[in-house]
Amino acid sequence: MAKNPFVNLDNARLEEQKRVMEEILAAGHCPFCPEHLSKYHKQPIIYEIPFWLVTPNQWPYEHTRLHLLLIYKDHVEMPGAATPDAFRELNYLLDWATWKYEIKSGALCLRFGEMEAATVKHLHAHLIVPDPDKPVEAAVRFKVG
Repeated sequence: MAKNPFVNLDNARLEEQKRVMEEILAAGHCPFCPEHLSKYHKQPIIYEIPFWLVTPNQWPYEHTRLHLLLIYKDHVEMPGAATPDAFRELNYLLDWATWKYEIKSGALCLRFGEMEAATVKHLHAHLIVPDPDKPVEAAVRFKVG
């Protein structure tokens, strides 16, 4: 199997996700770079601004009501490579999503750097809203490292 510095198959959670990631590995692409995103990610882009795009997670975490990916458009792997304007836009996106989806509580988890817990090595954030109808013990789990 070809080595791909952009994805980590070990962190795939679902069979379909693993199958798609195997395609990505074979192609040697970064699946979150805009020129490759639609080849592998079948969810629509629901909002786009100069530095970021927003799309539903194709494989949302268990026990979520809403799980969006906020993907930095340029291929960078560390937050320091993004501009201050990009982080102002990220804040704007959080406000936009909170309004659009009437979010009362949630989490913004920013993925960057090495992939000990991630599947894609490309700066992106997960906007996660838990399902309020689930019991407390059915928590959303987000592995950091």
